Amino acid sequence: MTARNSVAAQAAPALVEGKGLVRSFSRKGGWFSRSGAVRALRGVDLSIHRGEAVGVVGESGCGKSTLGRVVLGLAPLTEGQIHFDGQSLADLSGPALRTLRRRMQIVFQDPYGSLDPRRTVGAQIADGLIIHRLCAPGEVPEKVAALLEQVGLDPVQARRLPHEFSGGQRQRIAVARALATRPDFIVADEPVSALDVSVQAQVVNLFSDLQAELGLAMMFISHDLHVVRHLCDRVVVMYLGLVVEEAPAADLFQSPAHPYTRALLAATPALTRRSSEVPRLVGEVPSVAAPPSGCGFRTRCPHAQAQCSQSIPGLRPVPGAALRKVACHLAEQIAT
Repeated sequence: MTARNSVAAQAAPALVEGKGLVRSFSRKGGWFSRSGAVRALRGVDLSIHRGEAVGVVGESGCGKSTLGRVVLGLAPLTEGQIHFDGQSLADLSGPALRTLRRRMQIVFQDPYGSLDPRRTVGAQIADGLIIHRLCAPGEVPEKVAALLEQVGLDPVQARRLPHEFSGGQRQRIAVARALATRPDFIVADEPVSALDVSVQAQVVNLFSDLQAELGLAMMFISHDLHVVRHLCDRVVVMYLGLVVEEAPAADLFQSPAHPYTRALLAATPALTRRSSEVPRLVGEVPSVAAPPSGCGFRTRCPHAQAQCSQSIPGLRPVPGAALRKVACHLAEQIAT
């Protein structure tokens, strides 16, 4: 999707829209810990439009995977609302929810653990076709063969078990399984991080080709900024359960507005020419069980001031920049 098309897409209703998303986990106390609730998501707004690839980035534990599961309804919300194509997931149940779920699929991180080792890959790809009655029983083998070809595999391999494939091939099988239900939206949760570097590019290119060919909306969760830059139209940066910056990919990589985004780019070799001018990230991500007061990033931010500890900065538009938002009290000062 080009920048112009991305702007036009934003004017249309979002396919996926989340408002005020909160996901809390109960924590049992022990000898060295207190009981209570841990908020993995602390009020996230998210929108994804048809045909748009949105990258979600941030350090481990920031809430990326939790957000993906919540959006698909795989994990319950504590607070907030999710709408898919104008319908609230909370208002649906039974056949109506099942019909909607067909249009939303996920590709998991681990291609070794996401496939049943005791069933042929063809049978696993066929599950979606059979469950949702997308074709006549006699047409299933032909549809499975076409899906395998679509992801670059030989249809003859449908009779094999998962252990007979390499990691990259297994992830292609997982993609074929997700495509079987003809989805409009796919969550790809770190889909290449468990693969050898030599095959990561092949799988990323597969996602890129399929997204363009089928017009899929996609949430691509990753810690690899090179992949996100190559694949995504827009990027959402998360820190400690909150969105701290959101921007078209080209704008974000060219001129990041949040100090955390700047530090992430600076820590990625060959991604930015200004890496030597930006302080490196120091310290650890604070615990989600006891986040700092005010801005969650202030304990690691070189620009932090007194006001940063007093209130959580809201996500607000960046003046003069279309489709850009930042959650930082000092964003304008830092940019100048």
